[in-house]
Amino acid sequence: METIGPAARRNATGPVRRLLWSREVPRPAPRGRLPAYVVPLGLLALIGLGFAAGQYVDENRDLPASADALLAVGSVLPVAVAYRLPVLAWRIAFPMMFLGVIDAAPREPWPWNPVQILGFLVVLGRLATTQNSALTVWATAFSLVPVFTYAPRGNSWGAAVLLVAIAALGDIASRRRRTRQLLAEQEEVNELERARRAVLEERTRIAREMHDVVAHHMSMIAVRAETAPYRMSELPEAAREEMATIATAAREALADMRRLLGVLRDEHGDALTAPQPGLGQLAELVASARAAGVAVGLTTSGIDRVPATAGLAAYRIVQEALANAARHAPGRPVSVEVRRLADRLEVVVRNPLARPVPPQLGGHGLVGMRERAALLGGTLTARPEESDFVVTATLPAREETAG
Repeated sequence: METIGPAARRNATGPVRRLLWSREVPRPAPRGRLPAYVVPLGLLALIGLGFAAGQYVDENRDLPASADALLAVGSVLPVAVAYRLPVLAWRIAFPMMFLGVIDAAPREPWPWNPVQILGFLVVLGRLATTQNSALTVWATAFSLVPVFTYAPRGNSWGAAVLLVAIAALGDIASRRRRTRQLLAEQEEVNELERARRAVLEERTRIAREMHDVVAHHMSMIAVRAETAPYRMSELPEAAREEMATIATAAREALADMRRLLGVLRDEHGDALTAPQPGLGQLAELVASARAAGVAVGLTTSGIDRVPATAGLAAYRIVQEALANAARHAPGRPVSVEVRRLADRLEVVVRNPLARPVPPQLGGHGLVGMRERAALLGGTLTARPEESDFVVTATLPAREETAG
């Protein structure tokens, strides 16, 4: 029976590949701005250590000057790149552990120069603090090979213990850093969840207030309008029809409010809602405004194939414009023109001004209309033009195609 498959082999050899030949992603630069003198001083220190390593090799070994220079550079170069590229630094330092013993004199306590030993310890520690445990274990195991191969028998075990201790301390620091990152991410998730819960609680509170206050009064309006003909038998027929219209409008407003309350109370945003109105319901909207006593003229052109989003925005803009006209210019005629052009939908609502433009016309209604137009990438203007107040909206209306 096969006990290890390709996936398991990849998991086992993956750290080795990343250590030996996979491309390394550079570590991020240090956070915050370092003093300007840190990098130059660090480079000067490494250059000085490089000269010290070269002097040590020159005094203790019979090698050409080029070999002395190679060993000196190989002793400090891994340290220079260890901060951003710790794996690459180890790849440089590890073969230098084999080259560094060339022509070592018997009187030397170690077959490597002191700068190379310290540099290798720094590189291994940096690798352990930045990489995962598996890669650190492989790097430490490979690093023990030259120690047991070239170090004196009495010193090899001590050096091995030192390497393992540095790798272990670096791995502990790496684990603690990753734990802090996970805790910070979890705290961020908790903050987002708390904010989401606060929003849901506020939505529930708004829904409760709307139900307890607004819905109650709307229900009373509908009930009183429906029962008025029975309580006041002397009402004329026209007044009875007006009361019936008021009751119907109140009931429709209650139904819309119940749908809105369902959306507010729905935690996942998937509350069932009725189909949204569009340009197909413009005639009903105009008829409702006429029944309320507003003289409305409607002109449409080419609105049969308008995207639903543009149709809904146009409907709501006309609805708000008619409400403003009835509120601020009662008894005056209103003209509504909706026409489809090549790639846009234009809505123009015009009504004569009965008095100077009141400041309320700059309130939430017009803000909502502008926001609807802007969400679709359109524009909306609402301003006096001579003796009329004109609302003009231009909405993108490219035909929606099936994806």
